[in-house]
Amino acid sequence: MSLDVYLSIPGLQIPVPESNIPVRENGQTRIITRQEWDERFPGREPVTVHEFLGEGVYTANITHNLNKMAIEAGLYEHLWRPEEVGIELAVQLIDPLKAGLETLKADPERFKQFNPQNGWGTYEGLVRFIEDYLQACEKYPNAQVSASR
Repeated sequence: MSLDVYLSIPGLQIPVPESNIPVRENGQTRIITRQEWDERFPGREPVTVHEFLGEGVYTANITHNLNKMAIEAGLYEHLWRPEEVGIELAVQLIDPLKAGLETLKADPERFKQFNPQNGWGTYEGLVRFIEDYLQACEKYPNAQVSASR
């Protein structure tokens, strides 16, 4: 199970970049380039999609195994349930994500205790997820926010 977050701009049509390939690792879906794919999986062809992303300007995914860490950092509702705390636009996420990220980075050991025992998801992965999401919110402040859990 995972959390998927989306930022979208109604009416926008964005083509899928051919060189971006989604891979699942460490409790998260990452995008790698064709060069990275060829280095990691020589001789294998990736599955690619040639269509429009539609209105989506950003999407990210992270394991539910990190929800306790997000709760401790005060980020759970903003990430997993944005609609329940009145978040509709990316601009509304900027301050909460910054505050939660500062909390996480201020005391890594406090949060690393919530690393899942099965190894699927890590403190570092959650920090990276929030940093990337924050950057996208800053880039697309008027984008609509949604989450799938």
